[in-house]
Amino acid sequence: MPVKIRLARRGRKKAAMYDIVVADSRSPRDGRFIEKLGTYNPQTNPATINFNEDKALDWVLKGAQPTDTVKAMLSYTGVMFRKHLQIGVAKGAVTQEQADARYQEWKDAKDAKITGKKEQLGSDKAAKKKAALEAEAKVNEARAEAIRLKNAPAPEPEAVVEEEAPVAEAETATEEGATEAPAADATEEQA
Repeated sequence: MPVKIRLARRGRKKAAMYDIVVADSRSPRDGRFIEKLGTYNPQTNPATINFNEDKALDWVLKGAQPTDTVKAMLSYTGVMFRKHLQIGVAKGAVTQEQADARYQEWKDAKDAKITGKKEQLGSDKAAKKKAALEAEAKVNEARAEAIRLKNAPAPEPEAVVEEEAPVAEAETATEEGATEAPAADATEEQA
Protein backbone atom coordinates (compact mmCIF):
# COMPACT_ATOMS: atom_id res chain seq x y z
CA MET A 1 0.00 0.00 0.00
CA PRO A 2 1.81 3.17 -1.20
CA VAL A 3 1.27 5.98 1.28
CA LYS A 4 1.30 9.66 0.30
CA ILE A 5 1.33 12.89 2.23
CA ARG A 6 -0.98 15.18 0.31
CA LEU A 7 -3.55 17.94 0.50
CA ALA A 8 -7.29 17.38 0.94
CA ARG A 9 -9.37 20.37 -0.13
CA ARG A 10 -12.00 21.94 2.07
CA GLY A 11 -13.54 25.37 2.37
CA ARG A 12 -16.03 27.14 0.18
CA LYS A 13 -15.79 28.10 -3.47
CA LYS A 14 -12.86 30.44 -4.26
CA ALA A 15 -11.75 30.34 -0.60
CA ALA A 16 -9.96 27.03 -0.42
CA MET A 17 -8.25 25.66 2.65
CA TYR A 18 -6.48 22.35 2.75
CA ASP A 19 -5.83 19.61 5.26
CA ILE A 20 -2.40 18.00 5.15
CA VAL A 21 -3.15 14.28 5.38
CA VAL A 22 -1.42 10.94 5.14
CA ALA A 23 -3.49 8.75 2.84
CA ASP A 24 -3.38 5.69 0.64
CA SER A 25 -2.53 6.88 -2.88
CA ARG A 26 -5.52 4.94 -4.29
CA SER A 27 -8.10 6.78 -2.16
CA PRO A 28 -9.85 9.90 -3.54
CA ARG A 29 -8.45 13.36 -2.90
CA ASP A 30 -11.04 14.29 -0.28
CA GLY A 31 -11.76 10.71 0.75
CA ARG A 32 -10.37 8.40 3.40
CA PHE A 33 -7.08 9.19 5.04
CA ILE A 34 -4.88 7.53 7.62
CA GLU A 35 -3.94 10.57 9.68
CA LYS A 36 -4.43 14.32 9.56
CA LEU A 37 -1.16 16.20 10.13
CA GLY A 38 -2.38 19.80 9.96
CA THR A 39 -3.77 22.56 7.75
CA TYR A 40 -2.64 24.86 4.94
CA ASN A 41 -4.27 28.21 4.12
CA PRO A 42 -3.01 29.82 0.88
CA GLN A 43 -5.36 32.82 1.25
CA THR A 44 -3.02 34.63 3.69
CA ASN A 45 0.26 36.36 2.85
CA PRO A 46 2.56 34.58 3.60
CA ALA A 47 0.57 31.35 3.42
CA THR A 48 -0.31 29.81 6.79
CA ILE A 49 1.08 26.31 7.32
CA ASN A 50 0.18 24.60 10.60
CA PHE A 51 1.04 20.95 11.11
CA ASN A 52 2.76 18.58 13.50
CA GLU A 53 6.35 18.51 12.25
CA ASP A 54 7.33 15.51 14.37
CA LYS A 55 4.54 13.33 12.93
CA ALA A 56 5.38 14.51 9.42
CA LEU A 57 9.05 13.64 9.94
CA ASP A 58 8.04 10.23 11.30
CA TRP A 59 5.92 9.49 8.22
CA VAL A 60 8.62 10.73 5.82
CA LEU A 61 11.22 8.53 7.54
CA LYS A 62 8.84 5.56 7.24
CA GLY A 63 8.70 6.10 3.48
CA ALA A 64 5.56 8.13 2.84
CA GLN A 65 5.98 10.10 -0.39
CA PRO A 66 4.91 13.76 -0.24
CA THR A 67 3.31 15.33 -3.30
CA ASP A 68 5.17 18.23 -4.93
CA THR A 69 3.18 20.89 -3.08
CA VAL A 70 3.50 19.17 0.28
CA LYS A 71 7.21 18.55 -0.32
CA ALA A 72 7.66 22.30 -0.86
CA MET A 73 5.84 22.95 2.42
CA LEU A 74 7.93 20.37 4.26
CA SER A 75 11.10 22.00 2.89
CA TYR A 76 9.82 25.45 3.86
CA THR A 77 9.19 24.37 7.45
CA GLY A 78 12.41 22.32 7.77
CA VAL A 79 11.07 18.77 7.89
CA MET A 80 13.06 17.70 4.83
CA PHE A 81 16.23 19.24 6.33
CA ARG A 82 15.62 17.29 9.54
CA LYS A 83 15.20 14.12 7.47
CA HIS A 84 18.52 14.83 5.77
CA LEU A 85 20.21 15.33 9.15
CA GLN A 86 18.62 12.16 10.60
CA ILE A 87 19.94 10.11 7.69
CA GLY A 88 23.41 11.58 8.43
CA VAL A 89 23.05 10.56 12.10
CA ALA A 90 22.00 7.03 11.06
CA LYS A 91 25.07 6.71 8.81
CA GLY A 92 27.34 8.09 11.52
CA ALA A 93 28.39 11.22 9.61
CA VAL A 94 27.26 13.55 12.42
CA THR A 95 26.14 13.13 15.99
CA GLN A 96 22.60 13.80 17.16
CA GLU A 97 23.74 16.91 19.07
CA GLN A 98 25.41 18.35 15.97
CA ALA A 99 22.32 17.61 13.89
CA ASP A 100 20.05 19.28 16.46
CA ALA A 101 22.34 22.33 16.63
CA ARG A 102 22.35 22.67 12.82
CA TYR A 103 18.59 22.32 12.65
CA GLN A 104 18.04 24.89 15.42
CA GLU A 105 20.38 27.35 13.69
CA TRP A 106 18.52 26.88 10.40
CA LYS A 107 15.14 27.21 12.13
CA ASP A 108 16.12 30.47 13.86
CA ALA A 109 17.32 31.98 10.56
CA LYS A 110 14.11 30.88 8.80
CA ASP A 111 11.89 32.30 11.55
CA ALA A 112 13.76 35.62 11.38
CA LYS A 113 13.27 35.71 7.59
CA ILE A 114 9.52 34.99 7.90
CA THR A 115 9.12 37.62 10.62
CA GLY A 116 10.99 40.14 8.47
CA LYS A 117 8.69 39.45 5.54
CA LYS A 118 5.58 39.90 7.69
CA GLU A 119 6.91 43.19 9.08
CA GLN A 120 7.83 44.38 5.58
CA LEU A 121 4.34 43.57 4.30
CA GLY A 122 2.83 45.43 7.26
CA SER A 123 4.99 48.52 6.72
CA ASP A 124 4.28 48.50 2.96
CA LYS A 125 0.55 48.33 3.68
CA ALA A 126 0.81 51.23 6.12
CA ALA A 127 2.82 53.30 3.61
CA LYS A 128 0.27 52.67 0.85
CA LYS A 129 -2.56 53.65 3.17
CA LYS A 130 -0.77 56.87 4.17
CA ALA A 131 -0.09 57.76 0.51
CA ALA A 132 -3.74 57.12 -0.38
CA LEU A 133 -4.90 59.37 2.47
CA GLU A 134 -2.54 62.15 1.35
CA ALA A 135 -3.78 61.89 -2.25
CA GLU A 136 -7.38 61.99 -1.05
CA ALA A 137 -6.62 65.05 1.09
CA LYS A 138 -5.20 66.86 -1.97
CA VAL A 139 -8.31 66.02 -4.00
CA ASN A 140 -10.54 67.24 -1.19
CA GLU A 141 -8.59 70.51 -0.96
CA ALA A 142 -8.94 71.03 -4.73
CA ARG A 143 -12.68 70.41 -4.53
CA ALA A 144 -13.03 72.79 -1.59
CA GLU A 145 -11.11 75.48 -3.52
CA ALA A 146 -13.34 75.01 -6.57
CA ILE A 147 -16.47 75.30 -4.42
CA ARG A 148 -15.06 78.38 -2.68
CA LEU A 149 -14.38 80.07 -6.03
CA LYS A 150 -17.82 79.16 -7.31
CA ASN A 151 -19.57 80.54 -4.22
CA ALA A 152 -17.39 83.68 -3.98
CA PRO A 153 -19.21 87.01 -4.59
CA ALA A 154 -19.03 88.32 -8.16
CA PRO A 155 -16.46 91.08 -8.84
CA GLU A 156 -17.67 94.71 -9.03
CA PRO A 157 -19.11 95.71 -12.43
CA GLU A 158 -16.94 98.86 -12.73
CA ALA A 159 -13.75 96.83 -12.72
CA VAL A 160 -15.10 94.62 -15.46
CA VAL A 161 -16.02 97.64 -17.63
CA GLU A 162 -12.53 99.12 -17.30
CA GLU A 163 -10.94 95.85 -18.40
CA GLU A 164 -13.23 95.53 -21.41
CA ALA A 165 -12.68 99.11 -22.62
CA PRO A 166 -9.13 98.67 -24.01
CA VAL A 167 -10.20 95.47 -25.73
CA ALA A 168 -13.15 97.22 -27.33
CA GLU A 169 -10.88 100.04 -28.63
CA ALA A 170 -8.51 97.50 -30.18
CA GLU A 171 -11.40 95.71 -31.88
CA THR A 172 -12.78 98.91 -33.37
CA ALA A 173 -9.33 99.86 -34.66
CA THR A 174 -8.97 96.54 -36.48
CA GLU A 175 -12.49 96.84 -37.88
CA GLU A 176 -11.73 100.33 -39.27
CA GLY A 177 -8.56 98.99 -40.89
CA ALA A 178 -10.50 96.11 -42.36
CA THR A 179 -13.15 98.41 -43.81
CA GLU A 180 -10.56 100.74 -45.38
CA ALA A 181 -8.70 97.92 -47.10
CA PRO A 182 -11.64 96.69 -49.21
CA ALA A 183 -12.38 100.24 -50.32
CA ALA A 184 -8.81 100.60 -51.58
CA ASP A 185 -9.09 97.27 -53.40
CA ALA A 186 -12.30 98.42 -55.09
CA THR A 187 -10.67 101.57 -56.45
CA GLU A 188 -7.79 99.57 -57.90
CA GLU A 189 -10.18 97.22 -59.67
CA GLN A 190 -12.04 100.10 -61.32
CA ALA A 191 -8.83 101.59 -62.72
